[in-house]
Amino acid sequence: MQYLDMVGYYRKNLGKKEAKKLRAEGYAPCVLYGGHDEPIHFYVPMILFRDLVYTPDTKMVNMDIEGTEYKCILQDISFHPVSEVIEHVDFLRLYEDTPVKMEIPVTFKGNSPGMLKGGKLVVKSRKLKVKALPADMPDKIEVSIDGLELGKSVKVNSISQDTFTILNNPMVTIASVDIPRALKSAKSKVEEEE
Repeated sequence: MQYLDMVGYYRKNLGKKEAKKLRAEGYAPCVLYGGHDEPIHFYVPMILFRDLVYTPDTKMVNMDIEGTEYKCILQDISFHPVSEVIEHVDFLRLYEDTPVKMEIPVTFKGNSPGMLKGGKLVVKSRKLKVKALPADMPDKIEVSIDGLELGKSVKVNSISQDTFTILNNPMVTIASVDIPRALKSAKSKVEEEE
């Protein structure tokens, strides 16, 4: 799993007025939850979220808050409904011996015979929910489409893994090879002629 380095600063004052002032100065108000300690209130320059939020990749975070480092993940983020400015961010602290849940992107490998015949790969699930220890969390989940014929699909239960658990329903379709209209109409014409 990739780590992203971020830097934060403790918040001395809490409340809506203070949070609004921070956002106006280009900072995102944040809270770090997890563990037996009290939540840590801090703020981070909004520009640092670019490589964490606006990317298809999933990353863990090395958060440096005024010299103290915490390993964490992005738990929740809220945006202003109109301006889309980051309003608030929640982070979850990671511990080596505690499993964590994350949404992990799906990638495809192999050659589908159905696609070679003119079919189109339709992705139904771009991310899957995974539970694993932080050290075992994958960057991505590779799904093989070898042997996927026209009209067939690959489901969650076809993924084999040892180090993590997929929390999605085993019968959920990840991707399927759709039969294009041209092939459907050609097939129906052949059937009519026969």
